[in-house]
Amino acid sequence: MPRPVPDIAKLIAAYREREPDPGTAGERVAFGTSGHRGSSLRGTFNEHHVLAICQAVAEYRAARGVTGPLYLGKDTHALSDAAFESAVEVLAANGVALRVDAELGYTPTPAVSHAILVHNRGRADGLADGLILTPSHNPPEDGGIKYNPPSGGPAGTDMTRAIEARANAILEAGLREVRREPYERAIRAATRHDYVGAYVGDLASVLDMDAVAGAGLRIGVDPMGGASLAYWEPVAERYGIALEVVNRRVDPAFSFIPQDHDGVVRMDCSSPHAMAGLLELRGRFDVAFGNDPDADRHGIVAPSVGLLNPNHFLAVAVEYLVQSRDGWGPSVGIGKTLVSSAMIDRVAASLGRTVVEVPVGFKWFVDGLVDGSLAFGGEESAGASFLRRDGSVWTTDKDGLLLGLLAAEITARTGRDPGERYRALEERFGAVAYERADAPATPLQKVVLAALSPEAVRADELAGEPITARLTAAPGNGAPIGGLKVTTENGWFAARPSGTENLYKIYAESFRGADHLRRIQAEARGIVDAALAAAG
Repeated sequence: MPRPVPDIAKLIAAYREREPDPGTAGERVAFGTSGHRGSSLRGTFNEHHVLAICQAVAEYRAARGVTGPLYLGKDTHALSDAAFESAVEVLAANGVALRVDAELGYTPTPAVSHAILVHNRGRADGLADGLILTPSHNPPEDGGIKYNPPSGGPAGTDMTRAIEARANAILEAGLREVRREPYERAIRAATRHDYVGAYVGDLASVLDMDAVAGAGLRIGVDPMGGASLAYWEPVAERYGIALEVVNRRVDPAFSFIPQDHDGVVRMDCSSPHAMAGLLELRGRFDVAFGNDPDADRHGIVAPSVGLLNPNHFLAVAVEYLVQSRDGWGPSVGIGKTLVSSAMIDRVAASLGRTVVEVPVGFKWFVDGLVDGSLAFGGEESAGASFLRRDGSVWTTDKDGLLLGLLAAEITARTGRDPGERYRALEERFGAVAYERADAPATPLQKVVLAALSPEAVRADELAGEPITARLTAAPGNGAPIGGLKVTTENGWFAARPSGTENLYKIYAESFRGADHLRRIQAEARGIVDAALAAAG
């Protein structure tokens, strides 16, 4: 059965014509961990949303003295192009100095973060910020918009709450306070910025590109129809790398992406379904990788194992980087989210490095990457970034191009692909079984779960081992995790409510095999159910 292909004309028409009802909860502006996302067909991402958000951002930055340029980027989703025009009209009318791609092309999220940080280096005023129009790896029908402040990374909770509240007030007032000017005039006034040249030309400051070129590796890249496409040939030409782009198609319907395991089309570079095309070609390359549409995620394909689990590559990256970066001080930490693999902890401990464990969301790594106290930040959903070779900040948002090229550097300098490197880690620290599962939860139960205290967990054991920690705040920064994590010596689980569905997510891991993992998962449901009952 052929996969359904979205009607792009219908999608764009709904974006322009459908007016969301701010009195309906699902149609209001709502910032999650990566901005506001939705679909024009559902009334959750329409022009009214983008106009209101951009007006709110213009006011927010003005109120906080952010007077420098705003770097504006977009990915290849159909609604990103439409939203780009809306954003330009509002931001220009508010006197914001826009920086847009030199060719009005597509811009990866990390290229925007890089541009902001380069502009702001050494400045105390005239600081820049950015907006990226992307729903990340979400289906072709979706659109998204996220704000990156002068720190270059995802906006923190206080910022997004303020922008969200103001945008909803603007919606409720019928957009009367939105300033807007015609697109053609507004885009003429915008400054063209060479995102490609600036980003590509700076890669040698963060990666050993000479080693990659000198090894003569055969490298395969699948941009998956996304914003990274325009970057790979310049990378190959500038650094003399044998890099082949295996898919050059850009199609807002993403008609070449297979359906995922559940029948939904996602440009998810950690999914073997979405990455099937590159996986079929893996024998042609020494290492290969793909990116999602805004290129903030990475999917690594190694000849030895195929598509690496994102957790596995994070552990390989940490082990390699700590040992190969002489410019990183001995005290800088390794950042991971609370649902990332404990293999990272074991690797870091063996290298004498402190792990800083934070809640889900890359925003929690931003300050540490900016001040250099974190050398690396990574999350299990295939997003990471790390410092330049001299220990200064590179990007403070996830960088899928960087992590793909890191896989090439690792292969070039060690003679083993990342899959082989991970097997060596398992030989040292034990094999890991990791899985995410879902369990039903009512809206009330989700609220209760998000607000649990550690005392709500009455159990002393988990899957036959003493419980070593009951966490409702992240140990790395004390921030609420919006759920619960329970750990033992050889396993753990974390339970977090879904933001969009009536269920909660259970992440679990065991160093004692698949059967032990099943015990953890089963007992996790019982522990959570008991805690909800006691708290409710």
